[in-house]
Amino acid sequence: MHLLVINSGSSSIKFSVFATEGKDTGALPVSLFEGEVSGIGSGKSSVQFRDADGRDLSEKASSAKAESSTDAIGLVVKAVTRAGMPRVDAVGYRVVHPGAKLDRHVRITDEVMRDLEDAVVFAPLHDPSAIELIREMMGKLPNVPHYACFDTVFHETMPEVATAYAIPLEYRERGVRRYGFHGLSCESIVRQLREAGIRLPRRMVIAHLGSGCSVTALLAGRSIDTTMGLTPTGGVVMGTRPGDLDPGLVLYLLRQVKEEGGKDWVGAVETMLNRASGMVALSGLANDMREVRKAAAEGNERAKLAVAIFARSVKKVIGGFIGLMGGVDAVVFAGGIGEHDAQSRMEILDGMEEMGVVVNGELNAAKESRLRRISASESKAIILVVPAKEDLMIAMHVDRMVRAGS
Repeated sequence: MHLLVINSGSSSIKFSVFATEGKDTGALPVSLFEGEVSGIGSGKSSVQFRDADGRDLSEKASSAKAESSTDAIGLVVKAVTRAGMPRVDAVGYRVVHPGAKLDRHVRITDEVMRDLEDAVVFAPLHDPSAIELIREMMGKLPNVPHYACFDTVFHETMPEVATAYAIPLEYRERGVRRYGFHGLSCESIVRQLREAGIRLPRRMVIAHLGSGCSVTALLAGRSIDTTMGLTPTGGVVMGTRPGDLDPGLVLYLLRQVKEEGGKDWVGAVETMLNRASGMVALSGLANDMREVRKAAAEGNERAKLAVAIFARSVKKVIGGFIGLMGGVDAVVFAGGIGEHDAQSRMEILDGMEEMGVVVNGELNAAKESRLRRISASESKAIILVVPAKEDLMIAMHVDRMVRAGS
């Protein structure tokens, strides 16, 4: 069986083709092809497509244009249905927010699509594009089952004390609660530790740090708390998002934008908080930690402040979760920054020696893209760098649902 996995962003669509091994339900799906349509709507879009050996298969498509998600999906379908490609048997999508009615990965039906439409009120900047993408793909591949996999499902194990907001009951009854995100990443890390033969740490903190960032506390491999809440905007400081804010500040911003004559002042503030805040607002630079660090090293004071605030926000949460769990047995870094930025890891964990968290500088500085330990020998907690494998988790869930006929 061959599975197509779609992982879409605001201006890009990543896609992968996985193969599963016959009737062997214990075998992991194997990645055969990977691709990405980037720069959607920018006038400078491009397509990359490669096989498992890294061979570029995108020569003819590299100059293709994608001015809309419809164009982009057309390019994805063209790539995965070209001559010599295996037939797609099922499609799985990473969907950010399931809303209040969906609490598990599901096959997409008309009823599920209605539930996703209802979820738009919780994620107006994320779910509409996902819904459009799903409808377009289902139209182009109508004879195969389609499945939605949610970033929130892993966090369904959080207790109510961690999910409830201190707001009037009527809103909580409408589904307003802390959902948590990056769940597919966290789940993939737990699975990788088990597969590597590492005894699963009882008390673990996972810091998924990239353009979007979140930190999750786990007991026995199950999420008990996480930084993102109703939406992916809250928590620690991120690339373009501010993390947690005083609610009064949000009200202030709404009043200010309204008084300045903005017609859609709610939309303007929502866009500000999701796309023009965080590291880009602090540094005045692009959403790229490498560029910000380079500027900081050259003496740019705004860049210095940005990296200091970022590290401090993550440090505070990790320290808080260690206190919540009465200690920690493992700290894991994942995501683009978490996996590749040794300096961020060092800054975040600096000063945690009394908590039993000690980094080995030489191991931390090594540039390797694999599961690896970076903790010092005297560290009571193991510190790991683990690549997130969200697409593999989606393929695994789709494979399971297809076999179950769900």
